[in-house]
Amino acid sequence: MSIIGNIVQGATLVFQPFALTLISVGVIVGITMGSLPGMTATMTVAVLVSFTFGMQPVEGMMLLLGIYGGALYAGSIPAILIRTPGTPSAAATVFDGFPLSERGQAGRAISIATVASFVGGAVSVVFLALFSPQIAAIALEFGSSEYFALAFFGLTIIASVSGDSLIKGFISGLLGMLLATVGLDPMLGFPRFSFGVEMLTSGIEFIAVMIGLFGIAEGLNRYQNGLDETSIEQNVSGVIPSVRDIRNISGVAVGSSVVGSFIGAIPGAGGDIASFVTYNEAKRWVEEKGPSFGDGNVHGVAAAESGNNASTGGALIPTLTLGIPGDSVTAILIGALMVHGIRPGPGLFQDEPALVYAIFVGFFVVYIFILVFGLVGAQYWARLIDFPSRYLWPVIFLLCVIGAYALRGNVFDVWVMLGAGVLGYAMRADNYPLAPMVLGLILGPIAESNLRRALAISDGSVVAVFTKPFTLFILLLALISLLLPVVRNNADHIRSLLRPDD
Repeated sequence: MSIIGNIVQGATLVFQPFALTLISVGVIVGITMGSLPGMTATMTVAVLVSFTFGMQPVEGMMLLLGIYGGALYAGSIPAILIRTPGTPSAAATVFDGFPLSERGQAGRAISIATVASFVGGAVSVVFLALFSPQIAAIALEFGSSEYFALAFFGLTIIASVSGDSLIKGFISGLLGMLLATVGLDPMLGFPRFSFGVEMLTSGIEFIAVMIGLFGIAEGLNRYQNGLDETSIEQNVSGVIPSVRDIRNISGVAVGSSVVGSFIGAIPGAGGDIASFVTYNEAKRWVEEKGPSFGDGNVHGVAAAESGNNASTGGALIPTLTLGIPGDSVTAILIGALMVHGIRPGPGLFQDEPALVYAIFVGFFVVYIFILVFGLVGAQYWARLIDFPSRYLWPVIFLLCVIGAYALRGNVFDVWVMLGAGVLGYAMRADNYPLAPMVLGLILGPIAESNLRRALAISDGSVVAVFTKPFTLFILLLALISLLLPVVRNNADHIRSLLRPDD
C-alpha cells in the first residue's frame, strides 16, 4: 500500500469517537500532571500505562501519546509562573519565561510557549513520518549480528545518560541487564535465577519495574524531602497570542523544531538536552529586538519550548524503527506495545502498518488538542500549582499498586513494583541514575539473544559475526557514543596531556 493509503488507513483509526476521546483525556491528564512541579512525563505515563491493557493497541497508544505530549508541554506553566519547571525538559523555559511573568506578562509567555509547543510537535511528527519508513526499510535487511550491534549501540548510550558519574551509570545499566536475565533462557529454555520461585520463571515484568522506579521511588523521595505546600497566587490573562507575536517567533520556532527533532532522534538525548541546545542556538543566532536573552525575550521561550516538544516525535523514530527507546517515556511505550504482543522494530512497518500510521496521525492530533486546551484552559492549569501534595501522592501510590496488579492479575507483580520502588529510592539517594537501568532492562535481552543466535548461525565464528559491513558501522557508532562522554568528562586532563607545561 502507498504512503498516502497508509496515512488514510491510520487516520480512519484515529478519527473514531472513542480514539479522539482518549486523545483529549490523555492531553488533559498530561497537562494536569505536568503543571504540578516534579510530576514528570515519564512518571505520569508509567503510573497510568496499566489503563491501556484492556484497550486495542491503537486506542491505548492514543491515550499514552496524549499524556506524553500534554505533560511535556505543561512543564512550561510552572516554569513561567513560579520559576519551577514542571518537568526537567522545561528548565530552559525558566530563563525568559519567568522574567516575562515578573513583568506582568505571564499570559503572553504561556501563549508563546503553547504555540511554540504546537509547532515543535507538528514539525517532529512530519520528521517522524518522513524518515521512519526509510530507516525501517533499511533495517529490514538486518540479521542477528546487526540487531546485536544495534542493541549494543543502545546500551552504550548509558554513558550519555549517566550524569556526573560514569561508573554509577554503568552499575545501574548492568543491574538492569541482570534483572532482564531472570526467567527462561532465550535459546535453551531452562530457568535462570528463578531460585525455585515459579513466578520468576516467566521473568520480571518490565512495566512493574518501571512503575516502581518512576512512581514509588519519586514519591518516597518527595516524602523524605518534605512536601512543599507553599501556595502562590497567580493571575493569568491575555493568553490568546497576538498576530505580531506569532509572526515574531515563527522563524525561531520552526528552526528550533528541526534541531529538536534531530536531537530527539538520538537515543537517550531527551527533551532536556533538546531544549537547552535550541535555546543556546537561538541565543547565538537570533537578533535581539527588545529584552536580551535571560531578561524576558520571547524568542528564548519559543526556542526552548519548540525544541523540547520536537524531541517527542524524534524520540519515536528509533523506538518504532529499531526498537531502541529514544527516551524514558518511549521505553514505557515499548512495554505497552509488548503487552499486546507487538514488538517495535523494522518488522512493525510491515506487520502493523495501520498502527504505525495511526501513531503518526494521532500524535499530530495530540498537538492540535494541546494548542486548543493550552490556550483555552491556561488559567485553570495555572491554579493546579497550588494543589496540595499531601492529597496527590497517596492517590499516585494507589494507582501504582493498581497498575502493577493489572499487568497479570497477581500480587507478585505488586511486590516487584514495590521492590523496584525501594531500589529506585536507594539509588536516587546515592545519585545512581535510573535511565541506564531502563536501557539495560530493554536492550539486554535483545543483545543477548541476537548475539547467541548470530554465533549459532556462524558455527561460533566471532569473525564472521563482527565483520559484516552494517555490523561494523553500527559498532563504530557505538564506540564513538561510548567514548564521547568519557572524553568530555576528562577534557581538562586530556588537554593537559596534549599540552604539558614547560
